[in-house]
Amino acid sequence: MSTPQNPPLLVIAAGGTGGHMFPAQALAEVMLRKGWRVKLSTDARGARYTGGFPHVVEIEQVSSATFARGGVLAKLAVPFKVLGGILSMTARMRRDRPACVVGFGGYPSIPALGAATLLGLPRMIHEQNGVLGRVNKLFAKRVHKLACGTWPTAVPEGVEAVHTGNPVRGAVLERAGAGYIAPGDYPMSILVIGGSQGARALSDNVPGAIAALPDHILSHVSVSHQARDEDGARVKEFYDAHGIRADVQPFFSDVPARLSEAQLVISRAGAGSVADISVIGRPSILIPYPYATEDHQSANARGLVDAQAAILIPESQLDVPTLSVQIAAVLDNPQGALQMANAALAQGIPDATQRLVDMVHDLTGVAE
Repeated sequence: MSTPQNPPLLVIAAGGTGGHMFPAQALAEVMLRKGWRVKLSTDARGARYTGGFPHVVEIEQVSSATFARGGVLAKLAVPFKVLGGILSMTARMRRDRPACVVGFGGYPSIPALGAATLLGLPRMIHEQNGVLGRVNKLFAKRVHKLACGTWPTAVPEGVEAVHTGNPVRGAVLERAGAGYIAPGDYPMSILVIGGSQGARALSDNVPGAIAALPDHILSHVSVSHQARDEDGARVKEFYDAHGIRADVQPFFSDVPARLSEAQLVISRAGAGSVADISVIGRPSILIPYPYATEDHQSANARGLVDAQAAILIPESQLDVPTLSVQIAAVLDNPQGALQMANAALAQGIPDATQRLVDMVHDLTGVAE
């Protein structure tokens, strides 16, 4: 039984990418406010992504590894590194016993989930994408609860999944359901976001597609285009040469604000981007990253596409004429664009973090 002097401990385990770390951070922030202690278990690579976590979260680095990187010797060492990490975490958890362990995917989550399994501790996982990642697939039948950010998510037979949605940043929540201004003969904004990988296909096709829009649309359009460093100069030059108002940057720190002001979003279909688009409620054209594991970005897009809130263009079918036609179809149809925005909003789950918190409390029996 926990007391204010002895608060319950939550161990969060996550790999070193924003896709895993952001929902982990969102859960950590709320659990801290509810009086829990929180530790984050990750490896050295993951520790580099922890700057956004509250300073009171204790970062525990553990040994983990993946077969996806390194040469033959490195691959031979993987099982020993993982086993070492599990044994190390088991010893730590015996000294400081968690009330619950929550994994968010990625190889660095293996030691904490493995140790929790050995010790029989309450444990759950959260999968952000519409296809279980390798580590979450490994533990899906070995945890007490499985939360899914994307719906539907394919899960192993016999496993019950709970649709929680993907936690979004506070800056997104502040703009949840922001009023949508349908396209018209006044300034219109297109937001182009490519995610951390694979934005080149957007930089190769979006500028030309916008330039090819009919004059009655193009004359009102301005663009916010997130492009890789190596693509930024040519993208900006193209927009400038065609007289298109464009802000081209490698990273936008104010994506939620730009999202809320956009008439149309053109994006990859990362789980976080799909969640942001849904919670704010904007029409989108989604171009899944084709090299994502098990094509999980196509699965991420399915909910918005099936709800007629988004247009899906596989990268194999992406070209300037096709994209231009689809952009015009949204911006030349105010009523249709408004219906897409409302349909996107209906798919959003702004209380995703609270749903995860509720699952932790249900699993542990610790009252809020």
